[in-house]
Amino acid sequence: MTVDNTPVTPDELHAFVDGELPADRQDAVNSWLATHPDDAALVAAWRAQADAIRARYGAVVDEKVPERLALDKVLRNGGRGWRGIAAAAAAAAIMAFVIGGVAGWMARGASAAAPSDFDSFTNDALAAHRLYIGEVRHPIEVGATEAHLLPWLSRRVGTAIRAPELAPFDLKLLGGRLLPGMHGPAALFMYESASGECVTLYCSKLNLASTGLRYNENEKFAAVHWIEGGYGYVVSGPIDKARLKQIARNAYEQMENRSPPPPQNKASFLDQLMSRRGS
Repeated sequence: MTVDNTPVTPDELHAFVDGELPADRQDAVNSWLATHPDDAALVAAWRAQADAIRARYGAVVDEKVPERLALDKVLRNGGRGWRGIAAAAAAAAIMAFVIGGVAGWMARGASAAAPSDFDSFTNDALAAHRLYIGEVRHPIEVGATEAHLLPWLSRRVGTAIRAPELAPFDLKLLGGRLLPGMHGPAALFMYESASGECVTLYCSKLNLASTGLRYNENEKFAAVHWIEGGYGYVVSGPIDKARLKQIARNAYEQMENRSPPPPQNKASFLDQLMSRRGS
């Protein structure tokens, strides 16, 4: 079968995410995404955003209008003649009020539920983690043995980046890749253990005040995230709070040019430190 090699447009990427792409362009878009990691990451982020919106507002959209406000019922109860007309007008006014109120409530809910930049940043990191650990042939863009990996990512992200040494946790650096971020390019480093466990470190510019290390879980994955010097960092991996905190703390120490604490026999010290930092 011959694949259409016509360049994929942004509109086609949106249609692909929405399930509205014509069948004769499916193979072309899939092939395009396989060789254009930036667009693949963008599509993954759009899908994650759509899933979040459906999870938050799907139930509201499907809610039925209360029985007492059904227009036909109001009309039946209103009688005939001028009373019926008045009832119909009242029903129309009620429905307008309800629709306006629901729209206002949803807008207010969207504002109140809108994630902070820190949360959105972490969600982007988790989305990238979920996407690329599932890649068998192209989990990384540049291998760990390539000399230009760190200079390239540091130059693009805008700060000197270190790839932490995580051998004490049986994690070996596979390499990294460049991704689009909220406020500029983002770097993603991938580590893998002998048992196949994958951990990623995500870094990008994030103009927020420095924070301590914070932990959260999202479905099958967890993350420890922090901000330091105008840059955000997220360590993502399987849900194992104690282990992921140790890995993140070790990475933090190395990236801040401090001597990392040994991972063994340091649980009590780590827990106290994470507690003080607002984990």
